[in-house]
Amino acid sequence: MGVADRLDLTLRLVQGSGRVSVSELSHRLGVSEMTVRRDLDALERQGLVRRVHGGAVATRSREEDAGFAARESWQTATKDRLGAAVAGLVEPGSRVLLDAGTTTVHVARHLAARGPLTVAVLSLQAALRLADRPGVELLVVGGRSRPGERSLVGPLALRTIESLAFDCFVMSIGGVHAEHGWSEFSLDDAAVKQAGLAQATRTIAVADATKLGVRAFSQVAPLDAVDTFVTDEAAVDEATHPSGPRTLDALRDADIATVLA
Repeated sequence: MGVADRLDLTLRLVQGSGRVSVSELSHRLGVSEMTVRRDLDALERQGLVRRVHGGAVATRSREEDAGFAARESWQTATKDRLGAAVAGLVEPGSRVLLDAGTTTVHVARHLAARGPLTVAVLSLQAALRLADRPGVELLVVGGRSRPGERSLVGPLALRTIESLAFDCFVMSIGGVHAEHGWSEFSLDDAAVKQAGLAQATRTIAVADATKLGVRAFSQVAPLDAVDTFVTDEAAVDEATHPSGPRTLDALRDADIATVLA
């Protein structure tokens, strides 16, 4: 396991339990306690955990409590793998609607090599990754930039999406639940995703494994509204993500292709 992946998993374990000991992390990760302490120090410098005697505690129990800038550095290795996996599912020549979120910024980076593409973006950060890239016709969906998130929402965004047709909608998601389907923490973001689902021939949903089993505030759609779901391999680890295997089973029962990156 590389350093970046190990930091990702360490952060997941701390956030998942609220508090975890150095010895427990050492056993779970298969590394020395000295290595664990160095990793926790690195995460503490980023403000992602707080060191306590014998271990660490989460500084935030839920990712949605922090804005884009705070979340951007979380689980970057995992999100980059997800971005590469999603981009690999997009056919050259496609008309793509790319959702907002920290993971879809990584999708944008990898899409730049998949041209020719027409990509409409709902994220100011994704627009920066795709601007002036050969083979990419970039459309920035109008609308209001949601404070702290850099996502484009509101009536202008909805009208723009509803006036276009897409081959593929790449949808980030705040939560996916076996019974309650796809959901988001913001009503504005949920409305934009619903419009994207309606205007796309195919939808690829993407989220890291921490989103499995989560029921967020606003329902976006039932499970079967999506064609493909891309998540990371940690989703099958019940010790790290207790709801992961059950959620994956529900997705497969709904005939959703599931890709583990």
